[in-house]
Amino acid sequence: MDYNLTEEQQFIVETARNIAQQKIKKVREHYDKTEEYPWEIVEEFRKADLFGVYIPMEYGGLGGGAFELVLAVEEISKACAGIALVLAGTALGAYPIMLYGTEEQKKKYLPDLASGKRLGAFTITEPEAGSDATATKATAKLEGDHYVLNGTKVYCTNGNAAEIYSLFFSTNPARGARGISAFIVEKGTPGFEFGRKEEKMGIRASPTYQLNFDNCKIPKENLLGREGGGLLVAQATFDVSRPGVAAQALGIAQGAMDEAFAYARTRRQFGQPVISFQAMQHKLANMAMDIEAARAMLYQTARGTKESAMVKCFCSDVAMRVTTEAVQMCGGIGYMRDFPIEKFMRDAKITQIYEGTNEIQRNEIAMMMIKEAAQAGNKK
Repeated sequence: MDYNLTEEQQFIVETARNIAQQKIKKVREHYDKTEEYPWEIVEEFRKADLFGVYIPMEYGGLGGGAFELVLAVEEISKACAGIALVLAGTALGAYPIMLYGTEEQKKKYLPDLASGKRLGAFTITEPEAGSDATATKATAKLEGDHYVLNGTKVYCTNGNAAEIYSLFFSTNPARGARGISAFIVEKGTPGFEFGRKEEKMGIRASPTYQLNFDNCKIPKENLLGREGGGLLVAQATFDVSRPGVAAQALGIAQGAMDEAFAYARTRRQFGQPVISFQAMQHKLANMAMDIEAARAMLYQTARGTKESAMVKCFCSDVAMRVTTEAVQMCGGIGYMRDFPIEKFMRDAKITQIYEGTNEIQRNEIAMMMIKEAAQAGNKK
């Protein structure tokens, strides 16, 4: 299907595809097994300027937007969704600065993020604050010209590989959700240490860490937006970042289908290729329809419409369906670790969970529908 990409957008697709197919595919199994950070691929992204595709030119980027990032993440995820998080995780850390940063903050941090000189990260999650971000316990107390941070954050994508973090602390616990504020924290700040590294089912090339803060002092200028506006920063970030999760999910689904299709064309049973069986053809047709519907929805959303919760939910559900069917199409070998299909299935699951579980996405979609219906009724 032709999505009318511009020459610049097509160039981004081809660049990301070349890196994915020529550099990433041959090392994805290694990084999945060892859980090492793929610094050699980071360097490829740097040389290709992929870190800056969504960042404005005045801050060292290429001047694109969320759609250009989606195109790159989708192509890379076709090879390895864990490695795709090098880009997507950095973007998640950069978006709060792009959306709510002062001019000084943007000039200080965005050029390094755009070049990939320093990687970014984001987390709002705590041991007791997952889907309910309002339960944040980590605190930030203003003392003179510094905020003093204390507490623990968990499930930080890009973990110890990042150097610029967008994080959330309560500046006024008595105010609950309205007391949460957003901050920029730099790696190496005294009092900021890394805790445990999580052992995960999938996306194993991407380190996920606990972050610990013990009287960590940061300049008061590192506040993002206003005190008490942290949840607004987080929600605005998710509105533009969730299509990135959808792109990751879509890439996983496409990559899994491509591998399963190639195998089914060569695998022979009962004297003929497996792909000649009607049951297999129906599976393939359903996978292709799901993927193309997901891509159409994603590209429209990433170009500026508001249904980020819908596209994140839909694409991640498609990824789980397609990868499950891909394993089934390949039979026993599809379950084996030395065949790439099972990795796609393991990687797909997280896209239904992070940046808001799909249950939370459905809540948001329904509330949006109720609100729009009420507004329409008030106009009559």
